[in-house]
Amino acid sequence: MKHFDHEHLDVYQVAVDFVVEATRLANGFPRGHSSHADQLRRAAASICCNIAEGSGEFSTAEKARFYRMAKRSATECAALLDVRKALDLAAGEQQMGPDDSLADARRLLVRIVSMLVKMARRAELATDREHGAGTGTGTGTHGHGPTPPGGSRLAGP
Repeated sequence: MKHFDHEHLDVYQVAVDFVVEATRLANGFPRGHSSHADQLRRAAASICCNIAEGSGEFSTAEKARFYRMAKRSATECAALLDVRKALDLAAGEQQMGPDDSLADARRLLVRIVSMLVKMARRAELATDREHGAGTGTGTGTHGHGPTPPGGSRLAGP
C-alpha cells in the first residue's frame, strides 16, 4: 500500500501521539471548561493537518509556512496545558498523576516544536537558494561588495 509523504515524517508520528494524549487530557476537563477542551482537541489536530499540508507542498516557501503554522498550533496546545495545570483540572486522572500526564504531553510538544523549527528553517534556506538570496551582483558577498585589495573589510586603514 502506498503512503503519503507526511506519514514518513517523525514529527508527524509524534504529533499523532500528541493528539491521543491531548484528547485524553481534554476529556478530563470538568463541566464549564468544555471550550478549553475543544480548543485543545482542535489545536492538536491542527498540528497534524499543517504538517501533512506542508509535506505535500512543492513550493519550499509554502512548506515553511505550513510548518510554522503547525508550530504555532503546538505552542497554543502548550498554553492550554498550562491553563489545565493552573486550574488543577487534572485531578480526575486515574493511572498517572496529573503532573505525569501533563509532563508527558509537554515533552511531546517540545519534541514537535523542535523538529518543526528545524524543518521550517531548512525549507526557508532552500527557498533562499531557489530565489538567489543576496544582492544579485554575483559577488557572493550579500551586498558588501568585493574585499578590498590586501585586506579585510573589517580592518582599519
